[in-house]
Amino acid sequence: MVMTRIDERPPVWIGHVFMAVTDVRQSAEYMCKLGMREIFQADDISVLELRGGTHLLLRPALDPIVSGTVAPFDLMVDDLEISYEKFEALGLSPSTIQTDTFHRSFTLCDPSGCVITVNSSHVSDSPV
Repeated sequence: MVMTRIDERPPVWIGHVFMAVTDVRQSAEYMCKLGMREIFQADDISVLELRGGTHLLLRPALDPIVSGTVAPFDLMVDDLEISYEKFEALGLSPSTIQTDTFHRSFTLCDPSGCVITVNSSHVSDSPV
């Protein structure tokens, strides 16, 4: 008898997130250091995969990027302290860890000058 597993995950997810950068290859290398997986790389686009199959698309910025611009997404990790130590060892200069209502978090500055927030996980116990 074959048991059929019922898929309890939500039926939708974010497929693609877009980020404008000053140098596609340099930003793609940076994102891979954070743990993303390269799917496709060209001079004018990079496709990187995150957990759950979400893809980050990096494209050249049409206008200059002001240093300190907040990235159009944030990241979530299973263990904030281990991730912090890893990023610090890679020379990525994470900010100090902050605590708010829902998360503990720190920020990183990507090569284009965008600020990326890295949050502690608050994923539920339900399948995601």
